[in-house]
Amino acid sequence: MDLSNLKPAEGSVKTQGKRIGRGQGSGKGGTATRGHKGAKSRSGYSKKLGFEGGQMPLQRRVPKFGFTNINRVEYQGINLDTLQQLVDDKKIGDTVDFETLFANRLVGKNDLVKILGRGELKSKLKVSAHKFTASAKAAIEAAGGEAVNI
Repeated sequence: MDLSNLKPAEGSVKTQGKRIGRGQGSGKGGTATRGHKGAKSRSGYSKKLGFEGGQMPLQRRVPKFGFTNINRVEYQGINLDTLQQLVDDKKIGDTVDFETLFANRLVGKNDLVKILGRGELKSKLKVSAHKFTASAKAAIEAAGGEAVNI
């Protein structure tokens, strides 16, 4: 060890950040590294979301299109093959209502349920739902079950 390879202990010296705006003698006084004039040099500046330097922003350049019906009613669709799978897995008995569908995480607590006709139903079920497609209702009744509107 000699004077050429002396260094402080690990972690004892912290390099502070540059001290900005502390007078001319520091070399970082005056404009405090912000440059001259313009919005970014002022205090309180914050760039607005989507601001493109005065150019027309993307969300205003792109045209609006389409139509959203505020009265639309969304249904959570459940197919017959899903119901048959639940029967095969012995997760449901002979009745299917909202509570059993919610318990099996097929619907959310505020969802409206519509039974759809994909797949085939072999077991006799009493199904309660908000809506049925014609093919689903026919398939349930053909299997000896019952389709009940809530």
